Amino acid sequence: MSYTREEIHQIVVNQREYFLTGETLSVKFRKEQLKKLKEAILRNQKKITDALHVDLGRHEFEGYFCDVGAIILEINEYIKGLSKWNRPETHFSGLACFPSLTTKVYKMPYGVSLIISPFNFPFLLSLGVLAASISGGNTALIKASSKSSESTRVLKEIISETFDPKYAIVIDGGHDVADYCLEERVDKIFYTGSPIVGKHVMEMASKNLTPVALELGGETGNWCIVRKDADIKDAARKIAFFKICNSGQICININQVAVAEEVADAFIKALKEEIVRQIGEDPINNEEYPKLIAERAYLKIEEEANLYKDRIVFGGNGNKETCKYSPTIIYPVKIDESIVLHEIFGPLLPVVPFKDDEVDSLVDIINQREHGLALYLFTKNKKWAKRVMMTSQYGGGCVNEVCVHLMVKGVPFNGTGHSGMGAYHGVWGFREFTHPSTVLYGHNHFNLSIREHPYTKGKRKLLSKFLK
Repeated sequence: MSYTREEIHQIVVNQREYFLTGETLSVKFRKEQLKKLKEAILRNQKKITDALHVDLGRHEFEGYFCDVGAIILEINEYIKGLSKWNRPETHFSGLACFPSLTTKVYKMPYGVSLIISPFNFPFLLSLGVLAASISGGNTALIKASSKSSESTRVLKEIISETFDPKYAIVIDGGHDVADYCLEERVDKIFYTGSPIVGKHVMEMASKNLTPVALELGGETGNWCIVRKDADIKDAARKIAFFKICNSGQICININQVAVAEEVADAFIKALKEEIVRQIGEDPINNEEYPKLIAERAYLKIEEEANLYKDRIVFGGNGNKETCKYSPTIIYPVKIDESIVLHEIFGPLLPVVPFKDDEVDSLVDIINQREHGLALYLFTKNKKWAKRVMMTSQYGGGCVNEVCVHLMVKGVPFNGTGHSGMGAYHGVWGFREFTHPSTVLYGHNHFNLSIREHPYTKGKRKLLSKFLK
């Protein structure tokens, strides 16, 4: 179905009218909707994993672990914490406000939310955000990706069977439909995708002064640093897993890895062995290995790999018909080459050697570039790792691990600069989809006239003494 501008407008009008009835405000109602969403996902989990296999070639286990299971954990956290999070805060107003000593902070929903989700995790990054929107008391319009068409079809089916369109609806279509949505005066926009489109979303949102949350991959990609004191086999095992997962099409994936030249050969050897152990010597014919989303994405990866074919030390082959391109190690790569100056979003892994005693200079160069969504360090030097993590700018990350910071309850998932703005997951998602409203409760007895005209000398002296 292709939506017109008029149809999108009417959907937003209907959702705003429904929001203004106040029905979405109660915590009881929100929890009921979250439970309905959870039940719908569990009831349709086979359809979800099948759709992920069609669109991305993902194995059923990977689809369940990365999408279905992750969403359920997220929803459970909202159901458990919502009553506490939504409770108004009570503050002492201070003697300057006497006799009105009580102030409340209410957590208010924005209203109609627009969620624009990507193709790489079409369920997690739409339904996970929807859960945050529901927890905040909003209605939701989800613009799903046209690239993952089977997942979008299943997503539409699940949401239409679960919710009234005046409360939540999935919209399919291309960039024109996305722009129709962005033209509307919605109350909150949550976009996941590339920095280039993120800029466009912000520009469109600015016309209505709509608050925006952006989760972006980062202009120059996410770095991983492997120092000479790292457990090389452990680092290789985890990095290989991550690069194989979803064929590298993950916003927090390692874009390039910097390895101390003292252990570079050992790392390359271990990484090759781990890729073979995990996905076999012929990944492109392995049913468990995911594919790239479309032929266009495949050709982009193939073209870039061909530019570095003289330095491919592992992989470098693919099948255009199935859109599968093997995990590919490119070594050595200099830190200023084009392949490490942009987000790859695929199974290519450039390896940048550096002298271990010059690691701080490497970190300085990384920090001068656009901020990544993730940063990963492998080292036994915990003091150094802590210093880097506390002084660099990035979304989130791990020390001696990859990606699982995404699974930790109660912590934010976010970006900064070219990797985004805002945060969600658990209480952070609730906060992202609500705005705090401060209300002071006044009294009409014992009011002081000190703040009122006329400002006599005595009043000025008393006020000065009081404020000091």
